[in-house]
Amino acid sequence: MSGESRPAQLCRRYNITSSVLYHWKKQYSRGKFNNEPTEEGELQDRIEKLERLVGKLTLENEFLKRGLQNSLSQSQRNGKSLPPSNTSSGISAGGVG
Repeated sequence: MSGESRPAQLCRRYNITSSVLYHWKKQYSRGKFNNEPTEEGELQDRIEKLERLVGKLTLENEFLKRGLQNSLSQSQRNGKSLPPSNTSSGISAGGVG
């Protein structure tokens, strides 16, 4: 066997759980122990940051959609219609029509 120990051996030797060992390994790969993060750790951090951003934007989008739906349904209940759009004013999408 080489000079490396298996995770189970390390856990027994230092009396730690495997979840602690994997947590430390994950932190180490992300540079949390005053070391340079590995490329994999940097990418994982970036992925998690982007996933949180997508989640936040999804919630904001749903909130705005529901607000618009509520506004439209209240307008319809009050007998009000939406203001006319500018598409019939003679201006086309390309400029003057």
